[in-house]
Amino acid sequence: MGNALRFLHGNECKPSSSGHSDTLGPHGVSAATVGLSALAHDLFNFEITSQVPAGLGNHVVSSKKAQANWYQKLLVAWRAAKPPPITPEEASRLIIKTLKRHQKADVEGLLAFYGLPLPHMLVEISDHVPVSLPQGVLFQLKTLPVDPKFITDGDTVVVYVSTSDPRESSSVPQDVHVAAVERSSARAAQDYTRADALHKRIIKSGYRVISLQNNEEILARRYRVRLRGIDAPESEMPYGKESKEELKKIVQGKQLKVLVYGEDRYGRWVGDLYCNSIFVQEMMLKKGMAWHYTAYDQRPELAQWEKEARAKRLGLWASRNPKEPWEWRKEKRNGRS
Repeated sequence: MGNALRFLHGNECKPSSSGHSDTLGPHGVSAATVGLSALAHDLFNFEITSQVPAGLGNHVVSSKKAQANWYQKLLVAWRAAKPPPITPEEASRLIIKTLKRHQKADVEGLLAFYGLPLPHMLVEISDHVPVSLPQGVLFQLKTLPVDPKFITDGDTVVVYVSTSDPRESSSVPQDVHVAAVERSSARAAQDYTRADALHKRIIKSGYRVISLQNNEEILARRYRVRLRGIDAPESEMPYGKESKEELKKIVQGKQLKVLVYGEDRYGRWVGDLYCNSIFVQEMMLKKGMAWHYTAYDQRPELAQWEKEARAKRLGLWASRNPKEPWEWRKEKRNGRS
């Protein structure tokens, strides 16, 4: 079968810190990459054996012959997809598009069998990348690929910008330049203790030496960015973990375009994030992983995106009465939680 199918691996679903666990499908997986991996495995198995997975008949209404027809169509569609699906949402869209003429109960049953998002859970993302800098933008950042360990929560991420960027090159402190050169020499001499000490000094100054995939190392400046206009659940709150994981899924390993509008009282740069053609705040709001932060941002489109997620009861809106993060923080400060 060659490269026709891409296999993904993930961890089994575990209870989150918010005290609840993701819904498990018949494969014992959540709506994450494990479900996608199960689908890829079953398609691969179908090509070899012409057998559909056992237990599928408990979730759909059509016959085994019809099920085999679905898998044949899905196999063709998967091979034709370039690239093949790499997220649960992409897999759901492929199934829905491929089986659009089939019964709704069968399509939804197949999605549920793999723990993939149902049609009403999918969100359409519009093209909001500005062609020119909007009013109020102080400066623009083009980041290096985002390291997932630097994603703090659902509305804050640490990014790095290469000092070869014209905006950065002229403002690197001399002592950081010297430390970076000395670190390189120390590593060449295999004096890793000194190299590590020098890197700690560089990091303390707000920079870091980043290793790229081709083993090249570059000096980069650190920016802590707060996503403008949204407020995600704190890590200790219900859906705090899920919100952070959603942001991680969107931006990890990607280069971002950040339009910076200002700085908050915690020293974070406040900005709009764009990942390829995706406006990150739009994705977070439409998936129900954040609130529209109306106290600081009155953009009507953000209010509309939150409204759409509320109507679909997506993410945190599945809860009957979710607490706003700003109220939760206020109670925390007042010692009432």
